[in-house]
Amino acid sequence: MISSEKSRLAVLMGAFITVFLAELGDKTQLATLMLAAQSRHPWQVFLGAGAALMTSSLLGVLLGQWLGRVLPPKLVKQGAGTLMIVLGLVFCVRFYSVL
Repeated sequence: MISSEKSRLAVLMGAFITVFLAELGDKTQLATLMLAAQSRHPWQVFLGAGAALMTSSLLGVLLGQWLGRVLPPKLVKQGAGTLMIVLGLVFCVRFYSVL
């Protein structure tokens, strides 16, 4: 296999594993589980959820590609890390304010 093909395969597998593991037990998966249980139409739920995940992933890819062109990679990483921390804190505050 040519080096660029290995690189593309590594990116593909890395993206699949990252998103797959991130979605396990996520609220999206739980919502999909509930929809499938309530609707009794699991294939329609599967297709709808799959289309939604592909669409949101496409938006992420397009935004990431654009940011990668306009900003330095280090700034993109720092921004993504900061956003994750802020979102985590917001969700924690909301969770503990409900208790």
